[in-house]
Amino acid sequence: MTDVETTTGFGFHRPTAGTSADTSAHTSADTSAGAADMAELDEQVTLADDAEFDLTTDEAAARVEQTLAALEAELVGLGSVKRRVREIASLLQVDRARRQFGLTSSRPTLHMSFAGGPGTGKTTVALRMAAILHALGYIRAPRVHTVTRDDLVGQFIGHTAPKTKEAIARAAGGVLFIDEAYYLFRPENERDYGQEVIEILLTEMENERGDLVVIFAGYPDRMAIFFSANPGLSSRVPHHIEFEDYSHGELVQIADLMVASENFRFDNEARAAFSEYLTRRMEQPRFSNARSVRNAVERSRLRQARRLVELRRPLRKDDLVTLTAEDIYGSSLFVGDAKP
Repeated sequence: MTDVETTTGFGFHRPTAGTSADTSAHTSADTSAGAADMAELDEQVTLADDAEFDLTTDEAAARVEQTLAALEAELVGLGSVKRRVREIASLLQVDRARRQFGLTSSRPTLHMSFAGGPGTGKTTVALRMAAILHALGYIRAPRVHTVTRDDLVGQFIGHTAPKTKEAIARAAGGVLFIDEAYYLFRPENERDYGQEVIEILLTEMENERGDLVVIFAGYPDRMAIFFSANPGLSSRVPHHIEFEDYSHGELVQIADLMVASENFRFDNEARAAFSEYLTRRMEQPRFSNARSVRNAVERSRLRQARRLVELRRPLRKDDLVTLTAEDIYGSSLFVGDAKP
């Protein structure tokens, strides 16, 4: 189970070993800000019918816009994902404005499904979505508690319910992010306890929807099967967001951002070599979009370090920041090629 995540500086996030994901990183004042906004909104005198509520000057809306801007800056591409996130944010801002005029309506159901390949930014978007929901008072803390099947499903009779309820309790007031959610459903095994998790989630998603947002995440084809086999679950998840794989050009752009964020740079030959590397790597098994780019950049840094040590001469700043074609072509993908 993961509660706190730290940014790699690339717009993607890694779990921090031994910590609990983003809730510990916030002060109590920050944690209660969204709830305080909601309470203040509820206590205010209802506006007259001819009054005006300006979203552009609303403090909570301003925090939402800052979060959306950060998401835009962090993630390359993903235009359709960003549009859906902005639509959801707009819905909640308008719902907030309606309450100012005493226009009561049912609370929006905010459970979501993120379907996409590995390394397409699902965790990053979940973190930003939590910040938006918190800013507008829909959750008490901008917290994403990440779990997988192993954190929810027990090995023995009577073991699953306590594990699942513990995870829900830890996510209360924030977001429960269930990664590779389809592993909860194993129809080939009638004695599998994953179905018990789904039944508990169904109850809690309905009863606690004012205090918990659940995001199911995983690969698109498997997520489709997962929801089709669990119609009760599907009916409780109104927001399905598709994360497309990155194009070659977007991956090169991501690599440039990763390298720059760590105070490195590609020289001209190295950038062309990395582009060629990506062309080959995208055709290989287990390609993971931005994760594979990050791994390739880190291995290039290893080869650069070995090259610099073997120079056996004083090093200049330019030596230390520059990745060369040699650092790229050292990859096993180029074995047997006549590369410099």
